[in-house]
Order: sequence, then C-alpha cells, then structure tokens
Amino acid sequence: MDTIRRFETINDYNVFNNNETLHPLVSVVDLSKAAPRQGSRMYFGFYTVFLKDVKCGDLVYGRHTYDYQEGTLVFLAPGQVAGMNSNGEIYQPKGYALVFHPDLIHGTSLGRHIQDYTFFGYQSFEALHLSKREREIILDCFSKIEYELEHAIDQHSKRLIVSNIELFLNYCVRFYDRQFITRDYVHKGLLEKFEHLLNEYFESEKPQTVGLPSVAYCASELNLSPNYFGDLVKKESGRAAQDYIQSKVIEVAKERILDHSKSVGQVAYELGFKYSQHFTRLFKQRVGQSPNEYRSSMN
Repeated sequence: MDTIRRFETINDYNVFNNNETLHPLVSVVDLSKAAPRQGSRMYFGFYTVFLKDVKCGDLVYGRHTYDYQEGTLVFLAPGQVAGMNSNGEIYQPKGYALVFHPDLIHGTSLGRHIQDYTFFGYQSFEALHLSKREREIILDCFSKIEYELEHAIDQHSKRLIVSNIELFLNYCVRFYDRQFITRDYVHKGLLEKFEHLLNEYFESEKPQTVGLPSVAYCASELNLSPNYFGDLVKKESGRAAQDYIQSKVIEVAKERILDHSKSVGQVAYELGFKYSQHFTRLFKQRVGQSPNEYRSSMN
C-alpha cells in the first residue's frame, strides 16, 4: 500500500480499468471490466465518485482505513488520495466510478457552484449510505451521462453531460439531508459536545497560545472533517459553525469585559485575538456597542 498510482487524466483511469475513453474529460467507469488486482493507494487529478457494489476490501482514504460497504458513495475532490486495502489478496473490482475533470465544468453553472457540494471534502467514514431506491436513482443518473457519452458529440453534449452531473450531485445533497436525520444516533449530542469543547477551550490557556478556535480545530477534536462538521452544525442549529464560535466568543467576552481590573486589550488577548481592534470590531458588530460602551452601560 506504500506505492501511489497517479491518475492525472480521465484516460489514465479508463486504461487502468479496461474502459474505453469516450470523452477526454468525463467517464462513467464500470469497475467490473478491470482486471483482478491487489489493493493500492491512488492519486486522482479530477473529481471522483465511487459507487460500491460488493465488499472487496477496505477503502483507504488518506492515511485512514474505512470498512467500505455495498451501496456506499464516496466523493473525492481533485488532488485527493484513496484506494483499496485488500490485505495483499487479489480481488475483482466491482461497482462504478463517475470521474470528471475540472476543465469540463469551467464556465458552467456547476463550475461556479462546485464548492457548494461540500461532501467532496468529507472523510471516507462520512460516506453516503444509499437505500435501494436511492441507488436506483444514482444508477439512472449514471446511465443518462453514459448515454450522452455514447451519443455522437454535438453542440448539446457538454451542456447535457454537465446538467446530468449537476442533477446527480443535487440528488446526493438530498440523500445526505436524509442521512443526517436517519443516522442521527451516530452524531447524537453534537451541539452539546461542541459547546463543551468551546467552554473547555476558553477555560484553558489555548486562546493565548493557539488563538481563536477555528472550525477545523473543533471538527478535528470531534473526529469529523471540517465540511461534514459544518454541515451537521448547520442542520442541527440553523447556524454556520463559524457563527456559533463567534457567538461563544462574545458570550465569554461579555462576562470578562465586566472585570474592571482588565483592559479591553487584555480581554482581547485572553480570548485569542491577535489585535484588540479586531476584537472591538467583532464585539460592536455582534452586540451593537463597543466593549467600553457595553462595560459602561452595565454599571
């Protein structure tokens, strides 16, 4: 598993899996056509979505291993590394991969909004688990894309291919919303854990040594990817994770600003601000008064 296979182009990946390249920038890859092989780590220079059909080893994503079950969708953005760990055994790949190069979507609506599909930044253990009906819908989307690839290329091809990829991704947004509800037990008490984490953070000396807590830091402490964590917080609270953190900062600031033995600059430093003017600006933005005005009004 130490060697990384690099796939910079769609054709590279098609050749590896014994699939014909019908378009240089997009392909629906039938993995069952690939020759039996051992597991390996792979670098992808394009967007990749795996639909797993049968169990054939564990998915290796970055440096982590994930028990990759049937009926699972995993999303990789360009530049990510993943692969299969077959424990040295030969296995027959099965399932499908939708792969498309960033160049395909440049200048399109999808290209302008691809960052909205935050699941391309999820970790493998945050994969999308499909119901039987959802799997059928996904395969129908793949079939429509494949139809366009097999059709003689004309002036409509790119628009229809990209539209069908966008349709597929929009279905995935819906299915993830369903998963956040049906798999709620997996993340039960997330907001309470988040709140506890922030309370502990501001009671420690981390603000002075590390700075303000970031979304990435909180996600890491809760063993989630920043994107997945942010989406979960939004679903649970209706607020962005960064907004949640800023509210906690102001809540703590309101308490500490009433200690007249401390200057506004000292309070800002204790909270993790590098510059007190940044603290003052945020405080006024969130409270409607400057820290000193708030202190005076509470006398």
